[in-house]
Amino acid sequence: MIKKKVLVTGGAGFIGGNFVQYMVGKYPNYDIYNLDLLTYAGDLTKHKEIEQKENYHFLKMDIADREAIFTLFEKGKFDYVIHFAAESHVDRSITNPGVFVKTNVLGTQVLLEAAKQFEISKFVHVSTDEVYGELEFDPTTFFTEETPLQPNSPYSASKASSDLLVRAYYETFGLPINITRCSNNYGPFHFPEKLIPLTISRVLNEQKIPVYGDGKNIRDWLHVMDHCTAIDLVLHEGLVGEVYNVGGHNERTNLEVVKTIINTLGKSEELIEFVTDRLGHDKRYAIDPTKLENLGWKPTYTFETGIAQTIQWYLNNKEWWAQIISGEYQNYFQKQYSL
Repeated sequence: MIKKKVLVTGGAGFIGGNFVQYMVGKYPNYDIYNLDLLTYAGDLTKHKEIEQKENYHFLKMDIADREAIFTLFEKGKFDYVIHFAAESHVDRSITNPGVFVKTNVLGTQVLLEAAKQFEISKFVHVSTDEVYGELEFDPTTFFTEETPLQPNSPYSASKASSDLLVRAYYETFGLPINITRCSNNYGPFHFPEKLIPLTISRVLNEQKIPVYGDGKNIRDWLHVMDHCTAIDLVLHEGLVGEVYNVGGHNERTNLEVVKTIINTLGKSEELIEFVTDRLGHDKRYAIDPTKLENLGWKPTYTFETGIAQTIQWYLNNKEWWAQIISGEYQNYFQKQYSL
């Protein structure tokens, strides 16, 4: 049997890393290539259990390095590309937008051009619900695949730009693509600057938990493993050229999420400290995943089961996140939240 060769960009990050582990385990007849530049959020320690597997391979590379990427594609002869690699933290995009344009826009274009030239069978671009902008606090309104793109942060603008490039390569060149747009992910190996792991780590360390504004901003939470199964389905069954929204049906205010974690760990809500709101902070995100559900996908985690599992994972893996909360990250944290 000829093995399928799958290139996963950003496979040392949070979602990409979980997807790499999922694919290596589920498809032993696929060769999974994890391409990552290992920037501040890239971490290979999460892959200790699979790095000796015959079907797992790591490549340190910048997706914006055209020469290196084209050489890789020429030698690699990949069947599929699953593109996660991106600068993804909104706060960082506000302080340094240029990095986001370079990686998320120019890097995506380099990958698309290589995929076109070397005739990739499918290019799956993993995007975000943030490209749609924001919703009002009306529980009957949702993002669909037809919602206009109205990004409000440099991060979401860079992702929307990359989405449009992916679409253009399909419409102009016939490159077989899919775009997925997910709600907020959570689960194992989430980098500690994001809301849920930040809250867990600070509660466990009896430190103040910064909450933007009044904490009433709403997000739809999706367990990362439900996201992995969704991308797997889109890769193999998604209609070429289509966009699929991936949502968890788990809307919560940021304050509700923080309080759930505090109460689960038996600590005091006095740890909460409200801080100056983020610039351009979107009110609410909520996804209608009907199109993907019609393809055969359903989330398996409720927020209650998923957050309990996630908290337990962080309790069991303190060594992993404790060694991250240091150095450059700690300096960034102090500057960002003024705590």
